[in-house]
Amino acid sequence: MAEQVQSVVATAKSPVASILVVDDDKGVINALQDCFAEFKYSIDIARNGQEGLDLALAKDYNLVMLDVNLPDFSGMDVLKKIKEAKRDLPVLIMTGYVSTEAAIEAMKLGAHEFITKPFDIDRLMGIVNRLVKKVSPMRGLSSFSVAPKAVEGMIIGKTSEMLEIAKIIGQVAATDASVLILGESGTGKELVAKAIYANSLRADKPFLSVNCAALPETLLESELFGHEKGAFTGAYTRKLGKFEQCNAGTIFLDEVADMSLLTQSKVLRVLQEQEFERIGGNTTIKVDVRIIAATNKSLVNMIKDGTFRVDLYYRLKVVSIYLPPLRERRADIPLLADHFIRQYAHQTDREYMEISKEALEGLMRYPWPGNVRELENNIHTAVVMSKGDVLLPEHFPVLSGDTEKMDLDLSTIEEDYCKMFSELVDRNFEKIVSISSERIYQHLNSALEKAMISAALKFTHSNQVRSAELLGISRNTLRDRIAKYGLY
Repeated sequence: MAEQVQSVVATAKSPVASILVVDDDKGVINALQDCFAEFKYSIDIARNGQEGLDLALAKDYNLVMLDVNLPDFSGMDVLKKIKEAKRDLPVLIMTGYVSTEAAIEAMKLGAHEFITKPFDIDRLMGIVNRLVKKVSPMRGLSSFSVAPKAVEGMIIGKTSEMLEIAKIIGQVAATDASVLILGESGTGKELVAKAIYANSLRADKPFLSVNCAALPETLLESELFGHEKGAFTGAYTRKLGKFEQCNAGTIFLDEVADMSLLTQSKVLRVLQEQEFERIGGNTTIKVDVRIIAATNKSLVNMIKDGTFRVDLYYRLKVVSIYLPPLRERRADIPLLADHFIRQYAHQTDREYMEISKEALEGLMRYPWPGNVRELENNIHTAVVMSKGDVLLPEHFPVLSGDTEKMDLDLSTIEEDYCKMFSELVDRNFEKIVSISSERIYQHLNSALEKAMISAALKFTHSNQVRSAELLGISRNTLRDRIAKYGLY
């Protein structure tokens, strides 16, 4: 083995740190040697996995740079074996293939960083310099060395934002830390929650999801904590809540911002003490549950308004993950489109389908207010409506109209609304004044609000969750307005 391993020592008499590079790409090796010579690092080169593993275990390095695709076996296998023997040794994973699943696996197995080729040299050297000076353990992550389980759904993306999210998932998965996932509706918050669960030590235990916006307060409490027989009208039998059903597992609280302050206080107790009582009961029930929460609202603003508990906020966001809207990561649209086309083509027994250049360009221009969920729905529709193997612009609901509308600056929408309402108000203002000469502003606002809520309820067939999403208000606000205007 010694004859096959190339050792390069930079020109300094006393090297600052020693680095092992495990990669069979000559171009990468030459580039790294040039970069490291400037920093006076000692470098060993191994050109396959076995050589790299032997060196990593035999010598003391400040850093191992490990490629995923090696001639003999996977870099992930090398990483696992290194971490089993040297838990504190920093490992930087390199790959030429962008994969969020690989990033999750690498970080879960104890890698300190995950970067893609070709390198941004300045960023790479910043990472290397940081790692060689800070040899610290990953606090419990590296001991979790089993192969990752299949994730329900996939996190698709090649942008730097999505790779960072994948790395965070890999780091937090094997811990019991609470995670708060932030992002607009349709960005995939539940998908991230399931990825954390599937890569966790609780993956063989229950995973239950609760949409806090979909249930009235009393039903939400019963759903979470359960109730005793006779606790309230209609409670004919004892019911076990989600926390009790999910003991030893993971519970996902979606739209956590829509919980009442009373329910928030009870959830806080579960987080702090891991205990609660069923509604109508007096027996304390102990549980061991990991909580992952998500919201599309600003909890900071809600804290200022007094509608969200600050202590619960900090308990939930031990780790926080922000999912960017699709319009901020447009480079992922082709990947997502390909993924959904394959998925729905398979469901409709199509052996082959592709998207036309014009259709893909249209998808890239569209602002996607509904994010990934809207893209998926459009592709599902396109696959169903297409009679051939090529998806054309006319097959997509968002592209089937005047395509020039896609280039509309969203900032002009309010002006368009103003023109529409101005024509109506100007035409009838004299009559409005004669009927209601006082508090015209209040009356018009109330009438418009009632009309919008009524229209949203009709559009969604009285689905209050969807109506609240369309209007951009909370479920509690919607229920209040429904009662105020008698829109039952």
